[in-house]
Amino acid sequence: MHARIAQRLYRRFLQPRVPAWFFGDLIDKTDNFGHVTWLGRPVWQNVLDLWVMQETIAEIQPALLVETGTNRGGSALFFAHLFDLMGHGNVVTIDVEKLHDITHPRITFLSGSSISPAIVETVREIAAKTTGPIVVTLDSDHRTDHVRAELAAYAPLVTPGSYLLVQDGVIDTLPRFADGRPGPLAAIEDFLKTTADFEVDEERSRKFLISHHPRGWLRRKVARS
Repeated sequence: MHARIAQRLYRRFLQPRVPAWFFGDLIDKTDNFGHVTWLGRPVWQNVLDLWVMQETIAEIQPALLVETGTNRGGSALFFAHLFDLMGHGNVVTIDVEKLHDITHPRITFLSGSSISPAIVETVREIAAKTTGPIVVTLDSDHRTDHVRAELAAYAPLVTPGSYLLVQDGVIDTLPRFADGRPGPLAAIEDFLKTTADFEVDEERSRKFLISHHPRGWLRRKVARS
């Protein structure tokens, strides 16, 4: 009896707090992962989240990964190198400005707003020519309205059984990022109210207890025959 009570108290009070204070210290220590690199290129990703991305790519084996928010190009290069190791797959990455000099035969760089009609149409044309699974990751402007528009534009490209990752919902959960609210989580919740095609993969979103992408892994359901 006492053991069960202690276990419930641990789950309710202690367990959630340990990741919270550790997460805060980790963000401070790494300058919010601002100095994380991939083969010398700035990648600016929580390394725990980056590992989950790698596992997901290995599991899904996408033929195409669409990324909004190229920034300095490290994450696009990371994805391309994973595809090199797997022997297939391409990346399309989008940003409003070019902040890097990266080139790679598997990466197509697009310049412009991720929600501009011209960019969306270009990505749709590339996706239409793709044979195989498609993964999408949204990591550009994190304001709710922008993320919601990205979801409307790119969610239809995700193939059944594959994933759409909405990054940086941590803006809506950690007090230190409150100036950026409302952020991605509000867009996720609104999106899920409008579709039955996607569901949150809670286990993937919390695999390492702390994540910059709470409720961010959205799985496109496979239609039942």
